[in-house]
Amino acid sequence: MRKFMTMNAAAAISILLSICGCGHSDANHDHGHEADGGQHGSDEIVFEAAKAVEAGITCDTVRAGTFRDVISTSGKIIPATGHETAVIAGRAGIVSFSSPVAEGSPVNSGDVILTISSGNLQDGDPAQKAYIAYQTALREYERAAILVKDKIVSQQEFERVRSNYETAKIAYEAIGGGENGGTPVKSPATGYAGKIAVKDGDYVATGQTLMRITNPDRMFLQADLSGKYIDRLGRIASANFRLPFSDKIYRLEELGGRLIAEGRALDETSAYIPVTFEFDGKGEIIPGTFAEIYLLSTARDNVISLPLTALIEEQGEYYVFKKLDADCYEKVHVGTGASDGTRIEITEGLEDGDVVVTEGAMRIKLASAGNTIPGHTHNH
Repeated sequence: MRKFMTMNAAAAISILLSICGCGHSDANHDHGHEADGGQHGSDEIVFEAAKAVEAGITCDTVRAGTFRDVISTSGKIIPATGHETAVIAGRAGIVSFSSPVAEGSPVNSGDVILTISSGNLQDGDPAQKAYIAYQTALREYERAAILVKDKIVSQQEFERVRSNYETAKIAYEAIGGGENGGTPVKSPATGYAGKIAVKDGDYVATGQTLMRITNPDRMFLQADLSGKYIDRLGRIASANFRLPFSDKIYRLEELGGRLIAEGRALDETSAYIPVTFEFDGKGEIIPGTFAEIYLLSTARDNVISLPLTALIEEQGEYYVFKKLDADCYEKVHVGTGASDGTRIEITEGLEDGDVVVTEGAMRIKLASAGNTIPGHTHNH
């Protein structure tokens, strides 16, 4: 009886060993790991194919290809030259806004933004003075035009009167005044109000900047390149960037971007060299925003890279999940290199032809907490 039971136990063990923990027999479950004896221990995870589809898990085959050298730095979004216009006070006086204007308010070229009045100042209102001078010169000119026909006024005197009238008219139109006083200040361009430097009731001097009008069609991305990378100047071709509080990566190549300038000297107050790109803002990027920037330079061939979504970080180490078959995955430690914000260089741990999870890696990690195959072997 004891011998019979021993034989049955041996048979049961043999049957168990002939079936893979992923639900495959030894006849069709070869993951090609003979080099390490087929032993994977606790790094292999079961995740059924049907459930993987429902969870949105996507896999891709690793292929070595071209990858650009990357310099990670920071910088700022600023308006492109010619796409930001200053609104200047043409005279001194007290500011009065024609309608509520806040930073970001849309304005059209020629819109009256505010009025500057000097009526209550000691020297009086220049607009009222210009209006009075213009009306006086106009009446004198109209009178002289009648008298010169009857030769009561000489032609020389008439020319003098006409000159005074035209001068007064130019001065009146230049100051933009009116009979009721106050000089309207019009928007010099179409865009959005920004950097408003005054408020109702403020006194402004002639030539003072009141606000800026920004056109977001074209913008500059100004990257701060550390002086230690000065030898890379001339090789930087493009850039990717990310704005604060967003995971979206903007590619200059997709925004009609181009490199327009590289600084050739270090700033006296910092150890950075400005590298400037121009791009199409498309109305969704705000000037003045700081950015995380990935400067792209020389391209290298035969480099393995993966989307950042493929990586799982654990205590400063990085892992990916390699797909072994329809239902099984293996957790693999990888070495990493440079990142361009969307992809990251893999320096060790993977080979050309490996299939890895590129979307949904976190789902696989969560599954590994409950259904890891302990001591699983593929050497059947």
